[in-house]
Amino acid sequence: MRLNKRSAFLPGKLLVFTTALILFGCASMQKPQGGPKDRTPPKMLKATPPNMTRNFSAKQIQLEFDEYFKLNNQAQEITISPALDRTPSIKVSQKSIIIDFKKDTLLKNTTYVINFGKSIADLNEGNVLDNFTYVFSTGPHIDSLSVAGNVQNLMTQEKEKQVTVMLFSLNKDTLWGKKKPSIFAVTDTSGNFTLNNLHDGDYRIYALKEKTPNRIYDKDDELVAFLTSPIHLKKDTANIHLNLFKQEPEKFRVDRRFESDGKMFFTFNKPVENPSARILFPPELDKDKIVDFNKTRDTAYIYMKNMDFDSIKVQFMQNKVPIDTIALRKGRKEAFDHIISLKYNTTNDNKIKAGQTLVVTTSAPVQTIDNSLVTLNEDSTNVANYTITKDTATMTKLTFNYKWKPNSHYDLIFNEGALTSIYGDRNKKFLKQFQLDKPDNYGPLTLKVTVPDTSKGYVIELMNSQKEVVHRNPITKSGNVVYKNYPIGKYYVRVIYDDNKNGKWDSGNIKKRIQPENVWIYQKQITLRSNWEAEEPIDIPKEPTTH
Repeated sequence: MRLNKRSAFLPGKLLVFTTALILFGCASMQKPQGGPKDRTPPKMLKATPPNMTRNFSAKQIQLEFDEYFKLNNQAQEITISPALDRTPSIKVSQKSIIIDFKKDTLLKNTTYVINFGKSIADLNEGNVLDNFTYVFSTGPHIDSLSVAGNVQNLMTQEKEKQVTVMLFSLNKDTLWGKKKPSIFAVTDTSGNFTLNNLHDGDYRIYALKEKTPNRIYDKDDELVAFLTSPIHLKKDTANIHLNLFKQEPEKFRVDRRFESDGKMFFTFNKPVENPSARILFPPELDKDKIVDFNKTRDTAYIYMKNMDFDSIKVQFMQNKVPIDTIALRKGRKEAFDHIISLKYNTTNDNKIKAGQTLVVTTSAPVQTIDNSLVTLNEDSTNVANYTITKDTATMTKLTFNYKWKPNSHYDLIFNEGALTSIYGDRNKKFLKQFQLDKPDNYGPLTLKVTVPDTSKGYVIELMNSQKEVVHRNPITKSGNVVYKNYPIGKYYVRVIYDDNKNGKWDSGNIKKRIQPENVWIYQKQITLRSNWEAEEPIDIPKEPTTH
């Protein structure tokens, strides 16, 4: 029997086709091997007329780059100094920037600097060409003076990148904080800056660190720096040192709201000295209010037992002097959720420090405590020789005094109804388990401090490994500063030159030309070890001169 040629050929074809599919499928699963990520910003290849042109008379400038790019935030980023009465047209054409000047815009015998800020970025990766400038002069001379220096954070003593350093002519200094500067530069990763092509004259210099840059000092949380004296620019000037600090706001402001449980929450834009509050309207509610200011005196909770009102006016006072009156509104019959919740001063691993009391903070002021519904167990055995103290001012803190034992396990139980809030609500059942932390996890630290001038004040700040201040000690003379029973770990020391001896750091004021109080940081990391009495000599240097 003869085989059909076509049918005999098909299996071979099928085998080849199947093999190809398998190979292709395996190959297609491989990720393409690309080159390294492009991190290079656009580069200018040619300028017409050339950069640094003298006797400039052109009506158009063309800047050609080596790749396609985009111009971001032209209005904010691109500046021309000195400012022009009529803004030129700036657009992108292929790989070029085209600048067209309006008729009779440029002044005679004047050096112009076009600063593109952060506007130029490539299309693919968004790499930014920082501080690119094009300079020309309508006369035979190009201004060539420069100002250079560095910027650091006063409180951390670390160099700051991406800070805008700006110059204002002395006769235009009132523009600071109102309009963008025409002369500016941005610090590099080492905190250094250079301002070029400057005309001789008198200037004010500032630095500004912003979260959302617009080159205008207009937010309380922005960091600023300035020199007290103007710069008299007659020659190149270097080694300008600027210290960034957070200026205390001049105007007191309050944000407010009702929380979901009915308490009023207020945040202040600066701390209040010796704060107090009273209800102005309805006046009969003032006697029953409960006010709780936080430790830094920049927030406050106000609890009202009687919520039968639709509007309320609260007056805040500093040292018994009124500073602001705040109005809030709500529905008279508006319902709030008064569920009681608890917080404890234990560590993240549910331990309390040796010698420390247990503090329970309630979400609402507690009117009454039924001690018969509170249980404390030590290693599953009920104990009764403890005391509960309620904070009479805020009524939101319960302090448990007991001689806690090492290696014991504790159960604190608030049975249902043990706590009754001022609103009449009662708690659900709460169980808190904790232990006394081991004494080996704590130790003493002694700082042997030497001051350079006993007529001046200083504040010693002990900071933890996160550079958070854990203790402050005002001093005026040399001696020992002792910290007992502190968690083992890494610590740092910062010193405030307390010029007015008020025991705290004081901010500066740009308008009044007052510099902030100086700060010095001890560069050595201090290690507190278990079962080790650490001692560290701290020789405070003489306070640096601020210009």
